[in-house]
Parts: sequence; C-alpha cells; structure tokens
Amino acid sequence: MSTITNRINIKPAQRLNGIEEYYFSAKLREIAELRAAGADIINLGIGSPDLPPAPEVNEALRAAAEANDAHGYQSYTGLPALRQAWAAWYQRHYGAALDAEGGILPLIGSKEGIMHVAMAYLEPGDIALAPDPGYPTYQAATRLAGAEVRYYALDAQNNWQPDWETLERSDLSKVKLMWLNYPHMPTGAPAGTGVFEQAVAFGLKHNILIINDNPYSFIGTTQPKSILAIPDAQEVALELNSLSKSHNMAGWRIGVLAGKRAHVQTVLRFKSNMDSGQWRPLQTAAIEALALPDSWYETQNAIYATRRKAAGALLESVGCQIAPGQQGLFVWAKVPDNYADGYALSDKLLYEHQVFLTPGGIFGDQGKAFIRISLCADKSVIEKATHRILNITQ
Repeated sequence: MSTITNRINIKPAQRLNGIEEYYFSAKLREIAELRAAGADIINLGIGSPDLPPAPEVNEALRAAAEANDAHGYQSYTGLPALRQAWAAWYQRHYGAALDAEGGILPLIGSKEGIMHVAMAYLEPGDIALAPDPGYPTYQAATRLAGAEVRYYALDAQNNWQPDWETLERSDLSKVKLMWLNYPHMPTGAPAGTGVFEQAVAFGLKHNILIINDNPYSFIGTTQPKSILAIPDAQEVALELNSLSKSHNMAGWRIGVLAGKRAHVQTVLRFKSNMDSGQWRPLQTAAIEALALPDSWYETQNAIYATRRKAAGALLESVGCQIAPGQQGLFVWAKVPDNYADGYALSDKLLYEHQVFLTPGGIFGDQGKAFIRISLCADKSVIEKATHRILNITQ
C-alpha cells in the first residue's frame, strides 16, 4: 500500500481573489458557537422575516404538491401563469406595464439574479457603479464576472441619494452597469423625488444599464415604487424583485427579473446554463401570493410599525441617532461619538450583553459610523434585548 508523501495543492480560480466569505455566513457560525457554549444570543442582525406567509399561499403549495405531475423539470422561464401574475402585480401596485411573454424571468431569489446579470453583461475591462453603503453582493458579483467595481458614495446629508453631478464629472467611458437599490438597504432611505427619473436619464445619456434591486418596496410605505414605471425606463433599466421580504417567503427563493425583452433574454442565456426551472408547486404558491389584497400588506406594515418603534427605543438607549422616514426591514442609526465605529458598538452589545446588531461598516466605508437593527423579531424580543442592555430585570 503506497504512502502519499506530498500534499497536493489545487489552487482556487483567480476570480476568487478578493472575494471573502459573506459576512453573515461567518457571523452566524460564530453566533451558533456562542450559543453552543451556553450564551443566549438575541440575534437582531439578519433580515429574515419571522412571520409566516399568508395561509392561502401555504395551502396553494400543499395542494399543488399533491398533484402527480408536480415533480418534473419545469420551464426555464417559469409557468406562463406565473409570469402573467408578476405582470399583473407590477401593473396593480407600481403602475408599470411589463411584457409577460419575454420581459419577465422568474428567479430562485433575486440574489441569484444579481449574479446572472453580472455574468451576462460584465467582463474584464468593464466598470460597474455600486453604492457605498450598499449590499455586498453587488461588488462580489461584479468582481466574479471579472469587471471592476467603482463605488459612488451615499451620505446622510443627501439622504443617501446618488450625487448625479459628481457622477457626471467622472470618467464613464468604461462604465457598463450601475447597481441601484431603493428603498435602500441598509439605510432605509426611500427613492427621493426624481431619483428614478435621473437614473434613467443617466443611463440613456451614457449607455449604462441601470439595475434597480427592489425587494423592500412594500415595507414601511403605502406607495411602492418601481423604476420600470418611469417613461423610457425599460430601454435602459432592469429591476430585481422578490417575495422574500414582502410576503415572508425568504426560504422559498422566489424572485423575478423584469424589463425590456432583449435585456431579459440576454440574462436568460446565462441563467439557462446554470439551473432549471423552479419546482411547480412553488410557482403555483407564488401566483397566489401575488394576488393577495392590499390588506395583506397593511397588516404586515402594522406589525412592523410597532417593531420599528421598539427598535428605535433600543438604539436610542445606547445613544444612537435615527433619521426619520426609513422604509424596509431595518432601522439604520448613527452610533454615538464615544464609539470608534459601528463595529465597536456591535461587539460591545454582542460580547457584553449577548445582543447582535449589524455593524454598518460591512456595507462599505460610508457605513462605518452606523449600525443596523432588524425588524424580523417580535416586539417582545426587541424589548427583551433593550432590557438586557440596560440591565433591567424582567
């Protein structure tokens, strides 16, 4: 029997250079280890809805799963009825008319779509504009596609909106794509007056594809917005959307890419080589979810409003400052000056009080002085965390 004396050394692809494990992947592992050691960690950092989907959505899934023909491969572009349901939902809530035949591509979650868009459109030599602060997957997908990331700074003074004048003065000759995200994560800033119009005009002027990531548009507002409702937007813009946040279906992995048929079909060329269609019962349940009445969103928002108030009280108890008018599943706050940054406050709360909040620095340099709390926990849990921080015995 031979003995292997030399260790093999299979190098990872260069495309992984500079790509680190996703922050929450590592942090959740650390929290699990702390819990295994006996710590009662209250995790208020992750945006995974704790509320259930609507009962009729669950029932639609159950009934569809019992059908004998439910378990085979599905179309790469989804059921026609699902695409039509997405189109009707966009028309009803956003006032945007979509091409249900070729301008809608169901996804296994919108995060998948970010990667597909990057791989379909970006290559070495291209530049993609990404917000700072912003969702880290924008930069990761851009770099994995071989392109360069150029950050555009967002700040509180401008209510976290793009500085279009600064962008216009920059060299845009190699910029092919711009990642946009409103309502904005992590700051909760809504799309300000004219932001989508300016983005469309910017893209048309400079031949830049605008990608708006729009999973939070129903949470904390009664007026959801889509860039695709703007005149001429579909010439130059695509939008990602999802049922994860708005319908409490994060683990179901149901998203969509929508826009001009030519753009969507370009992404389909890549996606169809990566996976097959979604399980049919999931698509059937998604159709049911997309038909839910306005009262569904109103009920969810009433719950989140009480949680937002409790989360604000927690943040204020440690001296944080909160800007009004935030939307989405989080509350974003400026940390007090006696902390070096959001990481310092996050670490103090975790290791001294066993409460985890997300440091804003994971979203970019512009977020270092901030911290974020999730609304995906019952009001009583948020209040328990506050009492723990203040050393109040319950």
